Formats: sequence, structure tokens, C-alpha cells
Amino acid sequence: MRRPALAAAALAAVLAVTATACGSGADPGGQSAASGGAGGESDLALPDDLNSRLKELGLDLDQWRNGDWKNWEKDDWLREANDFINPVIDNLWKPERMRDADVPEKTVPSDVADDQGVSDPVPNPVQASPVDTPYHSNAAPVGKVFFDGPEGSMVCSGTVVKDPANPGKSNLVWTAGHCVHAGKRGGWYRNIVFVPSYNDNAVAAEQIANTPREQIAPYGIWWSDRAATSDEWIAQGAQEGGAGAPYDYAVLRVKPEEGSGATSLEETVGTALPVAFDAPAAPDLENTGAWGYPAAPPFDGVRMFSCVDRAGRLSLFAGQPTMYRIGCTMTGGSSGGGWFSVVGGETSLVSNTSIGPATGGWLAGPRLAEGAKAVFDSVGGG
Repeated sequence: MRRPALAAAALAAVLAVTATACGSGADPGGQSAASGGAGGESDLALPDDLNSRLKELGLDLDQWRNGDWKNWEKDDWLREANDFINPVIDNLWKPERMRDADVPEKTVPSDVADDQGVSDPVPNPVQASPVDTPYHSNAAPVGKVFFDGPEGSMVCSGTVVKDPANPGKSNLVWTAGHCVHAGKRGGWYRNIVFVPSYNDNAVAAEQIANTPREQIAPYGIWWSDRAATSDEWIAQGAQEGGAGAPYDYAVLRVKPEEGSGATSLEETVGTALPVAFDAPAAPDLENTGAWGYPAAPPFDGVRMFSCVDRAGRLSLFAGQPTMYRIGCTMTGGSSGGGWFSVVGGETSLVSNTSIGPATGGWLAGPRLAEGAKAVFDSVGGG
């Protein structure tokens, strides 16, 4: 077995070397190359049929942008898989709004019952390690996912992943289902964006409001124009207790807030990771690393961290897929962050952070198989 410290160094090296080898499509100290000229029309970042789709759903684009998106009445909250809409609202996500985004609740009890399937002993906590700055050089595929829900602005983590249908030009981001959809209690979240290499140089939280946005979002802000999660998450997903967690994954297709989107997300950040839908089950998986932006105490959400551990098994419900579980002290906010491991000689995304106890100490993520691939293929993929 490889020691976690060596595995951590190896995974970090892959993230850094991959980004350097591919080159960057944007100047991390300035405006994203994908932004094109000065302030293109927002609708360029959205499907051509947006207005007609909104009308079919009984929504007015101007009213939506002027605040109608804040209507969370259950009867008006779009819920079904094909109902996702996400019109761009220029300059909504300012640095201070990003900083103040809260953590969506998604926890399980610390004493998970062991009679619901096959679970390995609770792993020893692995202390989360801060990722070296600048992030665009050391973990370029990783970023933060911001969104709005009934409780206010919220935050998760995400990863740029390869799109087999568009080699070298992916616009796909992998995250958790509970970062895009409220599950059985609601519908699609709104104003969903991805910010790669968020807070590139780890500016302190109290300084972010006075820091230029191009330093907080060095590659720009990317709005999701399409999203998909599992039918199981939509039907079962809950904030507490782990319901829906084995199916808690999602894929976003994104385009830049500004400009025509002629340059893809993958080209802009310089890299993307393949998704492995055939990774071994635990405990046969290689040492696995989780990357993300933990925001619940003792963390503040403005720095990127990682943990590496040997994945064990966690079975929450008999008859449902067994999840991966690792020791890690990251907290809420790291949800949706990618889990990376070596599969078939290639470093790939094998899972995402879904749940952990409120007390911290471990994280669990879904094993990605046929259902996850179907979700992936519905947005991009091959």
C-alpha cells in the first residue's frame, strides 16, 4: 500500500504538471481570455431558445433578472429534470457575495449504523492540508460552485472534467447533486456559477471585499446553462440522514459570464480530468485524494484544501450502492469537490464529496457507475 503522504504528493504533482503542460488560456492576473471583448451580451452565454423556454414555464426573463428568481414558493419552484434554467445576471457574484455564501446542509449522524450493509470501520481523521498557491498552477481543475437557494447564497466545490464529445474543449464541471438541486424537498437552485481557482492567492477573508474580482476569479465566472443530477437524488435527496447520498452527483455545462464563449473552460484553465465510471470498489481503489474549499468551522471557505487516504466502504442503506469513505477533516463547502485516484494508469475523478458527520473526521462520496455515466452523457460526454 502506498503511504498517504507519498500518494498526496503524487496526486498534487499530477494536478500541477497537467496544468503546466497544457498551458493556460487566460492570464491569471487579468481578465479571462474567454471574456473576449468588453462586455458581450449576457444571452450569448445561454441557449438560443431561452426566452421561449422561460415563457413555456410561465417566466419572464426581465422580471427574473430583476428579482423574480427570489420567489421560492413550492408551486413555482422548478423541480423536474428538464426544467433547469439559469439566466445570467451580470455582476451578481461580486467578491463579497462569494465570501458570504453559506454551506448547504448535508450531514449524517456520526454513529452510522453498521447493519444496513457492508461498512468498514470508521477511518482515522486525516488532517486537511492547504493547497499551495497560486491555485491555477497547483490545482487548476478545482474551483468553487456558487448558487442561491431559499436560505440565501450557498457554496460548494467542483472540478473541470473532460468531455469526450469535445476533446480538449470541455465546458463540463462535476459537483454534487445537493449543490444544484434540493432533492425531495424542492427543486433546482438558481444563479449557479463555477469559479475555477477561486481566490487564487488565498487572500484572507477580511480582505476579499477590497480585492479586485479578477484576483478572486482569475479565469472569470462561468454560468451553468445546463445541469443534470440523478433521478434518485431528485426523488430521495435530503439534507440530513444520508438519503439519496449514493446518487449525490451532478454535471454542469458552463459558459462565461462575459463574451461569446469561443474559448472553452478547459482551454481557459489549461486542464481537465477524465471521469472514471469503472473505478474499483473499495478497498481495491488506489489511495484517493479529495480536493475542495471547506467553509464550515474551523474553515472559512476562502482557501483550498486536500486530504488523501485509502478509501473504505460505507453502506447507508441495504439495497443501495456502497459509497467510498475516507478520513478527512474538511467540512461543509467541500461538498461536490472531486475525488481523484489512479485508474488504469491515469489520474481520474472517481467520486465527489457528498456527506460527512457534523462533527467532522471523515467524508463519503458515491461510487460512479452506469447511473452516473447516464447523467454525464445527458449533459456532454460521449
